[in-house]
Amino acid sequence: MTGRGVAVVAALVAVLVLWQIFRPLPQGSQFYLIVFLAGTLPLVFLAYRSRPAAKGDRPTVVDWVLCAVSLVVCLYPLNPATGGYNGFLDRQGLLGTADVLAGAVLLVLIVEACRRTTGLALPIVCLAFLAYGYYGGLLPQSWSVAHSGLDFAQIVDALFNSGSGFYGTPLDVAATYIVLFTIYGAVLDLSGASRFFVDLSVAASRKSRGAAGRTAVAAGFLLGTVSGSGTATAVSVGAVTWPLLRRAGYPAEQAGGMLAAAGVGAILSPPTLGAAAFIVAEYLEVSYLTVLGWAMIPTLLYYLGIVLAVEIDARRFGVRSVEVPDVSARRLLLQYGYHFSSLVLIIVLLALGQSATRSVVYATLLAFGLSFLGPDRLTPRRLFQALSAGVRGVLPVVAVCAAAGIITATTTKTGLGAQLASLLVSGAQAVTDNPTAVLALTVVLAAVALAVLGLAVPVTASFIIGWVIIGPALLSLGVPAPAAAMFVFYYSVLSEVTPPTALAAVGASAITGGRTVPTMWQALKYALPAFLAPIAFVLTDQGSHLLARGAFLSILWTTAVSALAVAALAVATGAWVPGIGPAGTTTRVLSALAGLLLLYLAPLTILAGVIALVLALAFCWRRRQLT
Repeated sequence: MTGRGVAVVAALVAVLVLWQIFRPLPQGSQFYLIVFLAGTLPLVFLAYRSRPAAKGDRPTVVDWVLCAVSLVVCLYPLNPATGGYNGFLDRQGLLGTADVLAGAVLLVLIVEACRRTTGLALPIVCLAFLAYGYYGGLLPQSWSVAHSGLDFAQIVDALFNSGSGFYGTPLDVAATYIVLFTIYGAVLDLSGASRFFVDLSVAASRKSRGAAGRTAVAAGFLLGTVSGSGTATAVSVGAVTWPLLRRAGYPAEQAGGMLAAAGVGAILSPPTLGAAAFIVAEYLEVSYLTVLGWAMIPTLLYYLGIVLAVEIDARRFGVRSVEVPDVSARRLLLQYGYHFSSLVLIIVLLALGQSATRSVVYATLLAFGLSFLGPDRLTPRRLFQALSAGVRGVLPVVAVCAAAGIITATTTKTGLGAQLASLLVSGAQAVTDNPTAVLALTVVLAAVALAVLGLAVPVTASFIIGWVIIGPALLSLGVPAPAAAMFVFYYSVLSEVTPPTALAAVGASAITGGRTVPTMWQALKYALPAFLAPIAFVLTDQGSHLLARGAFLSILWTTAVSALAVAALAVATGAWVPGIGPAGTTTRVLSALAGLLLLYLAPLTILAGVIALVLALAFCWRRRQLT
């Protein structure tokens, strides 16, 4: 009964979200965010238990109380008895006792919702920022991170009644872009698109040693357009392709790593990039189509690295060819190829100047209409399920984005972002005063910081924190804003395959039965070559060409050089040279050196990288001749 109630409310929220695109609420965007949070936050306490191991699926009395209290405090700014919405805005900076109390309760509820949906790490980070805001004035004023201090009412005001707190850009993105794409993904999934994408990947395989691996990678890429979640894609693809991989002879950990890396591509694959990509567009005030353009070449490099690793492993482990179901890919395309139509429509509408929100709504309507061409028709009952599933799927993101307001508001109010950015650059300058070396060292420190941050918090939160702290450091060193933002974005995504908390690898290991930690390391091996490419964004001017920014020929040759670098790194991590054989230590070291030199994208380093790669191949060929 509770589940049915949650589904009904979620479907009503979906209708509100769709209505808002064409008939926006006249009171403005913050009014809509208040209503949206009031519709979603209470659902978190009914849909997620306080403890994962709690017995039974029914909400407890405490859950119902938290649900009711969250509804009351979320709607508090609209209370006519306290002056209504306009009266609430007029009290900005001068909150009364009741305002502070309501804001404090909402703060506790958002932190608890975040804990239920993502674990303890992000709430601890949020509490640390709150403690800094409250106690930072007690720090020695000679310290660069000290500030004048904020009292509790000032903190609540910044969170509850400002554009940088709970109702800031992260929640705005969740309540517009992200929820619409999750609804679209749910409609596409229930219309049979997910099954079609997997079947097409299997049918397109050939009877070769690498066919099973290529099937898993292709299925991950296609299914990612529906899912938008690395872990969900890895699990979904693994359930279908693991039997093929096992029959082909892939070890469980190797197969799990491949599935996790392919699944993480869902966060990188246009036209439905992960949630952080929408925040990139908002922060930089560019269209979502522009962000898609920036992501195209890095996505190709990412999947090139995975495909090369698959082919290398197929030879290294003596993988066998397997029989696949005798289904014609051509026949599948003729029967169900219409599932691609809505994906293409998104790109076309974006190119024609439509907003991302309207584009995805039109694509959703098209997917709904096309569902009647196949067996998975979206009847009223199934459409209700899709709308409900879309909003339920966004609940963890809503909790994370609302909690991210704690971080952004504290950073804005205290100036912490600029201070930490200055410390990061100062740390690099303490080692060297060479501008190029300072930038390179800052980039390395930033990459390490983002990787460590991603161990604890989800991708969206990792990007938001990284952007407010690391973004200013890169910008201060002359890195263009698009390059800095995409660098932070890609290293935030890397956390999905980074031990010890690689969620995609954990999900994949549950499917394959492999050991979890070795699966994580294998996932990192598959993803690592292409994830070194973002360093090129920020180290040289030519790196911007990888974001499709610049002259066409410059973009073309930069992409070619980066592809060669990814291939060299794949040889280094895979310990095999296609067409020659096993790679010894010397070959692997030279290949790794070649990949790093090529990714610097300067003429001299490219030449040195090509020489190192030729030497690596020569050593490998000579070794084979001697054996």
